[in-house]
Amino acid sequence: MTARQALAAWLDYLTLERRASPRTVRAYGDNVLAYLNFLEGHRGETLALSALGDVSAADLRGYLAFRRQERGAGEHALAPRSISQALSSIRAFHRYVDQRHGVANAAIGLVRGPRLKVGLPRPVSEDQARDLIAEAAGDVEREPWETARDEAVLTLLWGCGLRISEALSLTWADAPLGAALRITGKGGKTRITPVLDAVREAVAVYVDELPFVLSPDEPLFRAKRGGPLSPRHVQGLVQTLRGRLGLSDRVTPHAFRHAFATHLLGAGADLRAIQDLLGHASLSTTQRYTQVDAAGLLAAYQAAHPKA
Repeated sequence: MTARQALAAWLDYLTLERRASPRTVRAYGDNVLAYLNFLEGHRGETLALSALGDVSAADLRGYLAFRRQERGAGEHALAPRSISQALSSIRAFHRYVDQRHGVANAAIGLVRGPRLKVGLPRPVSEDQARDLIAEAAGDVEREPWETARDEAVLTLLWGCGLRISEALSLTWADAPLGAALRITGKGGKTRITPVLDAVREAVAVYVDELPFVLSPDEPLFRAKRGGPLSPRHVQGLVQTLRGRLGLSDRVTPHAFRHAFATHLLGAGADLRAIQDLLGHASLSTTQRYTQVDAAGLLAAYQAAHPKA
């Protein structure tokens, strides 16, 4: 077996056994294929599977350094985060060939990626969220069902903490919404999300106004001409609304999901509960919101305390 054949088998494993998303599989495949191309170019021959056990830490560092360089012809140097993602893909591939084919390589674990500065989530404030939703609902230049749709989508993002893809994955069979939604998020992980009365009402208004007849398995949210609503529409909607309201370009659809978490945390919700509601695999991902909330408390203290 060649290293390329092992790569193809690994991608099949990720797709069929691990049920990774097509985007994840494509990213892993692109990263590891570029790595194998580099090794074969360096050695001047097709790489056998057994040769993966001989790759040294210096070889891998050389590859990462190669990816950091501008090479012209439209090939740009990778940013530190992309370098880190490439290294993560390569390590995962080597773990697979070790576990499935017995080709171990301890040297890969000696290579460290670039240090990354982890940015804090950027939520919208409660007032900003309300203003954005009200602005979407009050657009008199659009059809009533379209404004009802936009209001319903934004209310879902904020009220349930959904990603855009999760909100747009709802089908006609999900309407009218019940007390909770079963959401399938990243990596095929399923979670139960409670639905607030305000969210149910917003979706119900949209359903009543919708001019199209849908089958149970069709996406609930529709575009102007009747096709499924795209994430790009929601992104463009928020971009338009923030321009009207004079808000920062940091206000994005995902900022509603961040707001969901920070507003719950500020109201005293348990961090583990927020982790479950967001569908985070790791608590460390959710813990970033404690830093956002602490920053908000400090700002309020400095603004209100007479000795600040």
